[in-house]
Amino acid sequence: MSQNNNIFLVALGSNMSLGVTQPIEIIKNAINELIKFDINLISLSRLYETPAFPEGSGPNFINSAVKVEANYSPNEILQKLHEIEQKFDRKRASRWSARTLDLDLLAFEGHVLPSRKIFQQWFNLPISEQKQKIPHELVLPHPRMQDRAFVLFPLLDIEPKWTHPTLKKTVLQLYEELPNKEKKNIQIVQ
Repeated sequence: MSQNNNIFLVALGSNMSLGVTQPIEIIKNAINELIKFDINLISLSRLYETPAFPEGSGPNFINSAVKVEANYSPNEILQKLHEIEQKFDRKRASRWSARTLDLDLLAFEGHVLPSRKIFQQWFNLPISEQKQKIPHELVLPHPRMQDRAFVLFPLLDIEPKWTHPTLKKTVLQLYEELPNKEKKNIQIVQ
């Protein structure tokens, strides 16, 4: 690992086929695309099948998480992730809709971006507003990661001790605090 490289956590999800390519293959292909963009894989979770969020909003997802290193700033890697989504015909028709590929930048080491104040505003956003509002700048860590079993469960495979910089809790602690109903329908695929 080079001194200039930054470490990022990224969540991957798919619940729509792309032609004959099924979500499980889309996730595997997307991981290969990361490497083509000079985003080096440090660790990779297993693949999981999880219910769509919000519940009943579409077919089940295939989810995974990766820890990567890259000589990119957080905004630069986010741009690369969007370029990879485009290669898989990602449409942004509406928030939380079915998609061929969703790549979410979850965390940049232990940093809070763009500031703790702005992070806290998005973190505290009521669920009724989360579907309508989209930040105009990168907010890290992902303001909803602690609420989503489909993010935390794959992270348990690769970074159970990663500590959320504002909540001061590990991935394992965050997962354990989720209601059981959030965790019950997650299954290992591979």
